[in-house]
Amino acid sequence: MTSKTLAQWLQHLETLHPNEMELGLERVSQVAGTLGLLPLSSPVVTVAGTNGKGSAVAVLESLLRECGFRPGAFTSPHFLRFNERIRVDGNEAQDEQLIAAFEAIEGVRDGISLTYFEFSTLAALMVFEREAVDYVLLEVGLGGRLDSANMVDADIAVITSIDLDHQDWLGDTRGVIAREKAGIMREGKPVVIADPEPPGELLEVARDRAAGPLYRLGQEFDFSGPADRWQGRVQALKGGNKLLQHLSSVSLLPANVCAAAQAAVLLGVEFGEDQLQRAIDGSIRPGRLQRMELGGFHYLLDVAHNPAAIDKLLENIAASPCNGKVIALFSAMKDKAIDEMLEACSGHFDAWFLGEQPDNPRAMPTAQIAELLREQGQGAISISKNLRQAFRRAQTVMNGEDLLVVFGSFFTVAAVLPQLEKDRGKFGTDE
Repeated sequence: MTSKTLAQWLQHLETLHPNEMELGLERVSQVAGTLGLLPLSSPVVTVAGTNGKGSAVAVLESLLRECGFRPGAFTSPHFLRFNERIRVDGNEAQDEQLIAAFEAIEGVRDGISLTYFEFSTLAALMVFEREAVDYVLLEVGLGGRLDSANMVDADIAVITSIDLDHQDWLGDTRGVIAREKAGIMREGKPVVIADPEPPGELLEVARDRAAGPLYRLGQEFDFSGPADRWQGRVQALKGGNKLLQHLSSVSLLPANVCAAAQAAVLLGVEFGEDQLQRAIDGSIRPGRLQRMELGGFHYLLDVAHNPAAIDKLLENIAASPCNGKVIALFSAMKDKAIDEMLEACSGHFDAWFLGEQPDNPRAMPTAQIAELLREQGQGAISISKNLRQAFRRAQTVMNGEDLLVVFGSFFTVAAVLPQLEKDRGKFGTDE
């Protein structure tokens, strides 16, 4: 029997479960038990949060590699290739590794229905066990308490910012959402909290679960100074502070960098400032405050898809202002707080380019987005039949002093990245 290709497997996974998402650990834990995956043989750091969790994982992954370790990292979603989700020692998993994992899972699930994400989580754990990684880093996909990553007991829980997002699934207040994020905490295990003002509910869960000790931003660890030159401190294992000075992380929030550094200390990893700076420089993830200059054009790509992330994006634009127009290329999912997102952008963009996502039923139609922009009195608006066309149209009005900001969702950035790859092939490497 001929084995499926990776593309065929991924297409197959999309048909196995009636719902794209179904929170709960019973089904996926049962299959993990049959596979003999739990408990994992490597220390585990699980990262949850509304914004910044991917960045925290990326910095910790890069820092562990700088210190000579082989981490395994599971993140989502991907932009261009599914393989991006599962990395060993910084390298994407090979098709053959993923196919072998999928075949093993399919062989034992015995009719148990798994979502695409649950299948992916199990595959990641299988790859990490077979590769005997030194540490496992898991990014929660949605929430925390009932996310499939939470079938693994975390040795360290990291919780980044807590804001309103996925309210239909997680709740409509920061406190309720905090309880979901807090689900990754374990009794007697350290918790790193990078939200400067965590809801009281988060601390209540920690107390009820006897989780800790707690390491909180602004207390046990902290930072000061602008993103292009800041210093931080983290708490050492034996007490006292470990100072981190002369750091620069323009595309990464210092809070998330410090959270990663604090987690590394708790793992017992020794590192210096130079190693942390190299880790920062090596952990810029595509689509996260990613700046590019290509063919004389300036771009900023960010997956910001909730009001809090939009605020951070606007701060980044203000910190490195351009001399020309600031142009938006935007599309977002209709279940997001799009009105609030656009309201926050008022006065920051000179023109808006909107593109349909015809194959994505979650995307808000451009006509509705345009109507919101008109009601708010925002800039000139161009509507295209897809994001690729919107991107090319935006380029026609740009000059070397302008900045094109691509944002609103992972799907928006993912649609533009292949076009930029084509341009890179035409013009060479980033200037």
